[in-house]
Formats: sequence, C-alpha cells, structure tokens
Amino acid sequence: MLTKKQYELLMFIEKRLRSTGISPSFDEMKDALDLKSKSGIHRLITGLEERGFIRRLPHRARALEILRLPENSGMGEPVQAAAPAPATASAAPPNAGADRAGLRPNVIRGQFSGALPGVPTARGAAEAVDLPLYGKIAAGTPIEALRDSSTTVPVPSTLLGTGDHYALTVEGDSMIDAGILDGDTVVIRRCETADNGSIVVALVDAQEATLKRLRRKGTSIALEPANAKYETKVFGPDRVTIQGRLVGLLREY
Repeated sequence: MLTKKQYELLMFIEKRLRSTGISPSFDEMKDALDLKSKSGIHRLITGLEERGFIRRLPHRARALEILRLPENSGMGEPVQAAAPAPATASAAPPNAGADRAGLRPNVIRGQFSGALPGVPTARGAAEAVDLPLYGKIAAGTPIEALRDSSTTVPVPSTLLGTGDHYALTVEGDSMIDAGILDGDTVVIRRCETADNGSIVVALVDAQEATLKRLRRKGTSIALEPANAKYETKVFGPDRVTIQGRLVGLLREY
C-alpha cells in the first residue's frame, strides 16, 4: 500500500512521462504536491523505489522509470523515460543505482493517536495465542498498513512474555542482516521505551512506522537499518515514538 502523497507523486510522474517522455524535476514535483521543500520529495521517491514502484536510472539526471502502478490506478501499463543517447564510457554495474539512501519502508496505515493495541499474554498461558495481525511494515521506507484487528495469527506462547503483543508482516529488505526477511511475520511487544540497540517499531512524525534498530545519539534518535544499501536516519526526539519492541519472528517455507 502507498501513502496518499506517495500515490499522488507516482501518478504525477506517470502522467508527465506519458505526455512528454521526460521525468518532472524535483521542483515541479514539490509544487505539484504542495510541499514546502524538496527533502519531502526525496523521501517519497525513496519510499516508492523501495516498494518497487519506480527505479532511478544511474548517471542520468531526472531519470525515473516506473516499474509498476497501483492496481486501482486504471492507467494500464507504465511508461518509461525517454532513452538516453548511447554512452561512450564503460557500462555501470547492474546495481549501480541500488545504494540509494533511505529509510526503507515499513509504514503502518491507520490512526496512530495511541499505541497499537495488543493481546495480553502470560508465560505458559496456552500453547498458542492469536495475535492481531495489523498489516505490513516495510523493512526499508515507512509503508502504511491497515489497522485491522479482524486478522489474527497464531503465535507459540514460548515466543511471548508478559504484556500486550501484536504482529506485523515485513515487506522489504532493509533488515536482512539481522535475519529479518521480506514476508516474515514479526511479533512485537507493545512498549513506549526500548533499550539502545533494540529492534523496534518506530513511529516517525506521527504518520509512518518503520522496523529499525534504535540508536540514541546525544539528544537525537537514529533508526538504523541492517542492510548496507540503506543509510541510518537521524531524527529529533520529538519526531519519533516507540510503538513496540521485536520479541519474535515467524517464517513460512
């Protein structure tokens, strides 16, 4: 799923490519989405790239390729930017554009006026506990996930301690070096604080949630990925709220 701004930006880029064959500039994208700075556009593009909707073409200014469109876009097949003139230099490696910095997406959709509610558990209470599965959290750029408590997942009680717990599905690869893969289900213990170095669900700017390792740097909070492709993002303490701490992981083979 995409946030509203991600969707608007993707559709704007697609419309411009269809009409001119050239990607819009960052200033044009900023004005089209009524944003105050280009940093917001950088963040949205990183999110779209990490979700697999667009690709930045290396060594080309203003070059974006749309890989796919949302199912509800009604736009048909995506179009690509105009092809560049043949290059005289040696070709770049296939992954030359992959090291784009960004908080790879794990965004949770819904109202975040309070912490995500969980199911109370106690050790030895049962062989399995049905936890609410709230949706997808991007291990890469914050993705919005439906806050839908009607879906549950059975979790062995041995993975749970005391307290309230809930589950999320991982989408993305920003935490692969911590053993967290795309498609995994992570078990989260609801809390508002966490130790330095813990893997947490962090809510950024009261809108986007991401699964990252928590680091405190002075008065700032750093959200650290476990993949060298992505950079650590640093925020002021008033911009980040802890929604829970990773306590378990489920994987299907």
